[in-house]
Amino acid sequence: MGRTIVAVLVGLIAAWITIMLCEFGSAALSPPPTGIDLSDPTALAAHIAAAPPAAMALVLAGWTLGAFDGGLIAALISRRHKTGAALTIGVLVVLGVIANSLLIPHPLWMTVAGLALPIPAAWLASRVVSRKAAA
Repeated sequence: MGRTIVAVLVGLIAAWITIMLCEFGSAALSPPPTGIDLSDPTALAAHIAAAPPAAMALVLAGWTLGAFDGGLIAALISRRHKTGAALTIGVLVVLGVIANSLLIPHPLWMTVAGLALPIPAAWLASRVVSRKAAA
């Protein structure tokens, strides 16, 4: 059980790094205008509404890839609960998407996809590890 907990923690860190790298890439594609106060919800909402779809898609890719690589790492580290460890990462990413969407307005398509994709991505990661172990 202790190894599974460590697996989830390490997988969560990996997922977070992936998500942050994609969000930094998104910010590079659509940098905020100089002088904007990003702590002002109205200004932040206007900036996100004006962001190109590619910048939003990169954030969505970060959520999905983060769930996949975090789930992959968690499944690789865990001995007995590979699928459970990977799916825990997917659920944690979905909870992060929910929190992020409540705090920062996102396009509806992005929120729906952000809720739908991380858990299957984490499950797929667990299948990759299980197939590798069986071979």
